[in-house]
Amino acid sequence: IIATARNPTSSTDLQELSKTYPGVHIVTLDVESQQSISSALEEVQSIVGNNGLNCLINNAAIGFSMDINAITPEAMMKTFQVNSVTPLFVTKAFLPLLQTAAAQSTGMGIHRAAVINISSILGSITCNWGEAANLKSYAYRTSKAALNMVTRCLAADLGSDGILCMSLHPGWVKTDMGGPQAPLTVEESVSGMLSVLSHLTDKDHGGFKDYRGDNLPW
Repeated sequence: IIATARNPTSSTDLQELSKTYPGVHIVTLDVESQQSISSALEEVQSIVGNNGLNCLINNAAIGFSMDINAITPEAMMKTFQVNSVTPLFVTKAFLPLLQTAAAQSTGMGIHRAAVINISSILGSITCNWGEAANLKSYAYRTSKAALNMVTRCLAADLGSDGILCMSLHPGWVKTDMGGPQAPLTVEESVSGMLSVLSHLTDKDHGGFKDYRGDNLPW
C-alpha cells in the first residue's frame, strides 16, 4: 500500500499507520504540482519495480459550499483543478505502471489494474433535484460531475489495456471535509469501499457505485 500526502511529516495518523504496518509506504505528492507528480512516480516505481501498480485511487479533493450569491470564478476554477483535472493527470503519469501490472494478468479488477476515482453522489445530475438539491454547492457538485465524465473517458480509453476504471462514492463521512454531523465513520465507509473494490469485475468497468456496492445514476 502506497499512501500519499502533501506533507507527510504533518500527517501524524498516516505516520502511525506506517509504523504499525510495515507494508504501508508514504510518498510526498501535491497533485497540483506536475513536478511533485513526477517525483512521486519515480518513488512509486522504485517501490513496485517490475510488478507495476495494481490499483490507483484518486482521492484528493476540496469542497466549497457556496450558493449562487456566494460562488466566485476563483472557487469554481480551484475546485475543478483539484477535483476534476488533477485525477486525470495523475492517472496519465502513472499509466505506464498500471499497464505493466495489467500485462501480467487477465480479467478485470484490482487484482490486475484499476483506476478508482473517489467521486460523490453530489456529482450525480439525476439526483440533484428536489430535497437532494438543497445543498447549494455549485463548485463541488459540478467538479464531481466532471470527474465522472473523466472516469467514463478513461474507461473508454483504457479498457483495451485491461485497466478497469470506475467512480466510487464513499458516502457522507466524518472527516475534516465531511464534518462531525456526517452519519458514517471512516471505518464504516472504508470497510464498505474495500468490499466493493475486492469484488469488481469487467461488469463494473466505467461504472459509478457507492460504498455499499449500489449502482448510482450519472
